Amino acid sequence: MIEFLKLGKKKIEILWHKQGEKNHPTLIFLHEGLGCTKMWKDFPEKLSQKTGCPALVFSRFGYGRSDPAPLPWKINFMHKQALHILPDIIKKTGIKTYILIGHSDGGSIGLIFSGSPIAKELNGLKGLITEATHVFCEQITVNCIKQAKINYDTRNLKQGLEKYHGKNTDNAFRGWNDVWLNPNFMNWNIEKYLGKIKIPMIAIQGKDDQYGTVKQLESIKRNVKQVQAFLIDECRHSPHLEKPEIVLKIMTRFIDQVLSCENNS
Repeated sequence: MIEFLKLGKKKIEILWHKQGEKNHPTLIFLHEGLGCTKMWKDFPEKLSQKTGCPALVFSRFGYGRSDPAPLPWKINFMHKQALHILPDIIKKTGIKTYILIGHSDGGSIGLIFSGSPIAKELNGLKGLITEATHVFCEQITVNCIKQAKINYDTRNLKQGLEKYHGKNTDNAFRGWNDVWLNPNFMNWNIEKYLGKIKIPMIAIQGKDDQYGTVKQLESIKRNVKQVQAFLIDECRHSPHLEKPEIVLKIMTRFIDQVLSCENNS
């Protein structure tokens, strides 16, 4: 059931799946640039059931039924999410140990958090999973986001998003789209965080991802110490929706490995 969590004077939309054992880490889901709680569909619940871990799914400010996020967003908006808002959510919910699961922008947020001192300060991060994640900006990404703007302004993308974001639809789209199309965003790069990630990680990307090339995955493989990378055939930007059985299997195996290491430590 959808609930709301107060962060200061504002609230965010959250959804819990609590099938897990109390001593298991919580799976924290970080959505994509146009995503929200509902757009994960039933994937978080299925992963929670398969692993025995509780799961927390939430909509960032400006998305879903969360409070709006004032426009325009700054180029460092993902840093703000990773270094300030995500830690506040972890503290406010009382989560002690957790595995981050991030899709696209959510994966980038997970990388920044995991490679920053805040991860060590909170001392509960056990693993990181990313899907279709960017560590730098590519022209292919900008081209697709330009096309998304055309689809939003002149076609049916806005109507498709309204059933998930309601009154936040313009906030979510303009915030995300405008910042990625800012000419200065071509210089955005978070590779410096990768070498500082100290926990086990898996990175998943669709072979036909329209928003990024395999260079994103290759950078993660090259720079993160404990990472397994998976390139999925006949798959675009949303592996957990396009190839759910494959992705469930990959993620479940990884989480089981993390749990096994925790039990043996």
